[in-house]
Amino acid sequence: MTPSKGLQKAMNDQVRKEFESAYIYLSMAAWMEDQTLPGFAAWLRQQAREEATHAMKIFEHLIDRNCRVMLQPLAGPPTTFKTPLDVFEQVKKHEEKVTRSIDEIYGLAVDERDYASQVFLEWFITEQVEEEKTVREIV
Repeated sequence: MTPSKGLQKAMNDQVRKEFESAYIYLSMAAWMEDQTLPGFAAWLRQQAREEATHAMKIFEHLIDRNCRVMLQPLAGPPTTFKTPLDVFEQVKKHEEKVTRSIDEIYGLAVDERDYASQVFLEWFITEQVEEEKTVREIV
């Protein structure tokens, strides 16, 4: 069973959101480097890599389910921040936003009884719990 057009659109939107997350974290890493905070910069670069991996997981899931991947333009990331704490508070808010987005997609999969997408999305739900916990501890 191929996901509905609505679920496909939501997943394509999530691909964009995950790549935008990577771009945001990479911008934050660059700012941290400029502030001579290489440890924070390294952590943010790692987060950027993880977000790109998340995007590719969804990309591959869509392909596996015989769906069309429709890449979308990425929004430009912020490039200046007040303090390192400001950066991590923004990361926290951003991860909470990503969690809401994943939850909405999962809700669509449940409503449509798309069990394959539900199983696939459970990994992301677990990942978001970990992401939010980690950044809460940093803040």
